[in-house]
Amino acid sequence: MKKVVLLLLPFLLCCCKPSAEDVPKNNPSEILQEGDIIFQESTSAQSKAIQLATHSRYSHCGIIFKTADETYVFEAVQPVRSTPLKEWIKRGKDSHYVVKRLKDADGILTKRNLHKLKVYAGVYNGRDYDIYFGWGNKQMYCSELVWKTYSKSIGVEIGKLQTLKDFDLTSPAVKQKLTERYGNKVPYDEKVISPVAIFESELLETVISN
Repeated sequence: MKKVVLLLLPFLLCCCKPSAEDVPKNNPSEILQEGDIIFQESTSAQSKAIQLATHSRYSHCGIIFKTADETYVFEAVQPVRSTPLKEWIKRGKDSHYVVKRLKDADGILTKRNLHKLKVYAGVYNGRDYDIYFGWGNKQMYCSELVWKTYSKSIGVEIGKLQTLKDFDLTSPAVKQKLTERYGNKVPYDEKVISPVAIFESELLETVISN
């Protein structure tokens, strides 16, 4: 009997593991890991333009970090900061969010690399939000923060870099936002990383869609 139980143990553990459907909508902390990337449909004024230009529902993202007492989203808003997870979720449209994780997270996000990820993220803490989506480091927008934190700290590039001209800039809402930000000098060749480029990266797998 003991032998049978031991043989069934991996199966039983797998069956008991919470699925995305079992995770409370506003409290997914129990299955989240540090370094996970979380996405939402922002309700900010520029979100619609980002969605139209990138053909994606998701217009905002951040990185999950934890303390002994709380789970946070490290994000580029004004300013770059850590936001309690529950607060971050409520801020998104319909409180919907998706969490993705490196497919080889256990191998890549070792204790040493996770420490490096946190240390490098701290470099950007408190910096102003970049409304111009420039590629410099003095200011940050959301997907740039995620991409550079991973790339600069542990050499993992999540998502393909593009230029502004690669996006769909034809809709009136997008044109209006470009005019507001740049006037007649739109930097079409500016290097850009979009939330959807990270979202669709082959390096990631979905952990939660809630």
